Amino acid sequence: MILLDEKKYHLAEEPLNGVTINNLFARSVVEKNVIGNIFVDNEDNPSTFYVIHPYGMTLLFGDCNNEEFNNAFKNYSLKANQHRNQMHWMQAFPSSWDDVLLDLYKGNLLESSDSADNIAIELNTRLNFKFNLAKYQEFKQKNTNNELDIVRTDKTMFENMVGSVVPSYFWDTAEDFFSKGIGFSVLHENKIATTAYSSVLLDKTLELGMETIEEFRGKGFAQHACSALIDYCLENDFEPIWACRLENIGSYKLAVKLGFEPTLKLPYYKLNFKNSL
Repeated sequence: MILLDEKKYHLAEEPLNGVTINNLFARSVVEKNVIGNIFVDNEDNPSTFYVIHPYGMTLLFGDCNNEEFNNAFKNYSLKANQHRNQMHWMQAFPSSWDDVLLDLYKGNLLESSDSADNIAIELNTRLNFKFNLAKYQEFKQKNTNNELDIVRTDKTMFENMVGSVVPSYFWDTAEDFFSKGIGFSVLHENKIATTAYSSVLLDKTLELGMETIEEFRGKGFAQHACSALIDYCLENDFEPIWACRLENIGSYKLAVKLGFEPTLKLPYYKLNFKNSL
């Protein structure tokens, strides 16, 4: 595995265009909208790629029969403390990678479980959704709340929002977020309760991210923040995109409530960080 020089990121553009699953987070790295990393098999003529978004979402794609790269990638995956400083959530394309990964991770792979802390690789399921405008309009008719204080996310909110899926994990700086992204926040008693935002915004496609402060969860604020962001998409001719782990029941239910329909299930590999085999 070779860490690709940023000046050569263009070498990943055409291969990435051939990836037919949701690849927006990988595109944001390849197109230098955020600072991430790309590992390849050959720095001048690469055929296998591993793109790492700063949040830890990753995409493995290209030639899956490259034995030298695969062995290096196995070592990278399993010896976490030696090679990386965070957990990775990995998708692989094409599907032929799945059999290769099952073989590479043999003895170190466990299906999603609450007791998987000591397993190097955990297999989850990633869901891609498609937005259904008619279903969203049905939601809006029944769930509009004009009493809520919903505002455009400002710099202070961007910098002070806390949680595991906040805008600052998907944008390098507040300036980048405000020049290239968008967000809406629900305020409760002048406190940030929920923020829905563009985790990626490329071309005319906006992938939704959302975080609710722990003390305000269970109050229905998330659906209204997300609704404000979806309305923004509709007003500006953006396609709203939603994706989540199947195991994330809360995100799944919220997506369906807002009119998104699950269209594709994919293996989703959690490369844990606590292991050093």
